[in-house]
Amino acid sequence: MASTRSLSPPPILTERYGDAVAAVDRLTEIYERNTAFLRERFQAYANGELLQARVRAVYPFVRITTHTHSRLDSRLAYGFVAGPGVHETTVTRPDLFREYYIEQIGLLLENHGVPVEIGESTEPIPIHFAFRRDVNIAADVLPSPRPPLRDVFDTPDLSLMDDAIANGTLHLAPGEPAPLALFRAARVDYSLHRLHHYTGTDPEHFQKFVIFTNYQFYVDAFARICRERVASGGAEWEAFVEPGNVVTPAGSAEPVSGVAPERAPQMPAFHLKRPHREGITMINIGTGPSNARNITDHVAVMRPHAWLMLGHCAGLRNSQQIGDYVLAHGYVREDHVLDEELPLWVPIPALAEMQVALEQAVGAVTGLSGFELKRVMRTGTVCSVDNRNWELADHATTIRKLSQSRAIALDMESATIATNGFRFRVPYGTLLCVSDKPMHGEIKLAGMASEFYRQRVGQHLAIGLDALERLRAMERARLHSRKLRSFAEVAFQ
Repeated sequence: MASTRSLSPPPILTERYGDAVAAVDRLTEIYERNTAFLRERFQAYANGELLQARVRAVYPFVRITTHTHSRLDSRLAYGFVAGPGVHETTVTRPDLFREYYIEQIGLLLENHGVPVEIGESTEPIPIHFAFRRDVNIAADVLPSPRPPLRDVFDTPDLSLMDDAIANGTLHLAPGEPAPLALFRAARVDYSLHRLHHYTGTDPEHFQKFVIFTNYQFYVDAFARICRERVASGGAEWEAFVEPGNVVTPAGSAEPVSGVAPERAPQMPAFHLKRPHREGITMINIGTGPSNARNITDHVAVMRPHAWLMLGHCAGLRNSQQIGDYVLAHGYVREDHVLDEELPLWVPIPALAEMQVALEQAVGAVTGLSGFELKRVMRTGTVCSVDNRNWELADHATTIRKLSQSRAIALDMESATIATNGFRFRVPYGTLLCVSDKPMHGEIKLAGMASEFYRQRVGQHLAIGLDALERLRAMERARLHSRKLRSFAEVAFQ
């Protein structure tokens, strides 16, 4: 374009706030005004209006400045900055994250005793992210001739959407504020759009407790349970949501809105909604570590309280039986999809809170306890691989590696989900069910598989749901373990 001027809404002055609700109200005001401005200008562009300047609006920010090294309550895992200085982050979708922002800003105010600053950042809002859903910029619906979209609007910039903060690889320029959250605004927006694309449901429906599975049997069983619970009414459950944003509200046996997609999304999500997003989301991630990494990269921006992997595995010990459970307390990472982001020398520890909840849930559902519980569940190392036909590799080498690692089970997704939980500070756990023992001649065949699924899926899912109820009842400061936090950590959970 001939002009290098910028067409922007009037600037908003930065203000200080000592009240978290007022601060989030201000964030909302800035965000809503600026995104509305972009949508209006885009409509003019789509209608063929020749804009005389480049259009730009920016995300709001929250900032805190501290001047002391005073020691805080050492029991805290989050809600405070690591040291004196300026700490800042851009934010998006305050409508979606309102309660989260109020909590995080409230903790900053309480723990540091200084006000936060709210204002406009310098980070542009990409035009795609000014819309809740993907903006339609197809060439056949926009008039021509017209300047290219990137000449008029800011578009997503991948250099601003990496995970350097979460990975611990961020290098700050002199005088640049330290990060206040793991994700800046554009990175969050990117994942919000990806969640709808992959799961077929809007991010508004995602709950704070998440189950990942790799079998449709589990999703079918979960859907049946969800329909029964919402049909019974009551205040505990708000709704059940299926792909296509098909919503069945509490007290109803039939959906009242949404349209089921003609073709299932790649990783369909189902949501049993509770007030304050305290319900359960289940996602069928399909097979393989690439899928597991992909979906957890995006679910992480929702800041869940916990996620679990419920799936099947190959039992590696002759003492195991088909249908036994495996509670992972360590992982052999042969999946390779996160080796750069989190090197293999980084341990992925078992989290006591998750382990106890899962073990107690197995006992409660099976009716076993103490030494008797060992009849159906074994705790040990799980090896996750990226080769579905691992059984066909050099047998002697496979046996040696699995024996040296003390692995008791093998799958393709668990280590990836646990590693990304560790990387993104999301409490994680794994409970698998032995579906075959190929190293001992027990190969899963079609008829055997059907019988196994029929017998075990319901119980396995009941254990997962029971474990999440135990975690939901736990204090948040206890659940979000300090083991997930580094020594130079961001304040936001």
